[in-house]
Amino acid sequence: MKTRFFALSLFLLISASVFAQSAKKYGKEITLKDKTKISSILDKPEDFVGKKVLVEGLIVNVCENRGCWMELAGDKPYTKIKIKVKDGEIVFPMTEKGKKALVEGEVYKITWTKEERMEAAKEEAEEKGTKPDFTGLTDSTWYQIKGLGAKINE
Repeated sequence: MKTRFFALSLFLLISASVFAQSAKKYGKEITLKDKTKISSILDKPEDFVGKKVLVEGLIVNVCENRGCWMELAGDKPYTKIKIKVKDGEIVFPMTEKGKKALVEGEVYKITWTKEERMEAAKEEAEEKGTKPDFTGLTDSTWYQIKGLGAKINE
């Protein structure tokens, strides 16, 4: 009886260890337990500015140049939020696109004038070797998450 209990305990311990290793970790350890829906942040972003959140979603895009950001699909159709990290501090590989991620970070607000957006469009076009497109540029505000730590499923 003791042998069976020991064998079962060992099996469960090994299984838990293998399962825990099935996620790649980036950045700091995740400390929050309760998840916040991405739609909750997008619906009332000002309520979350400066607060640490834990979000989960499918990775729909990753920075091609430095891996310094990724976008997670929201829990409602056609919604997403950008997870931005300090260049070089965390690098998200392009191969993570299409996988599910759990991310802890702080919500912050970015406000740009039309002129700032035009300058950014010029820089982006220069990097890509194309002409800048200023169509529809206006003053605008975005909300993003400063990524502190992430787990991405294998």
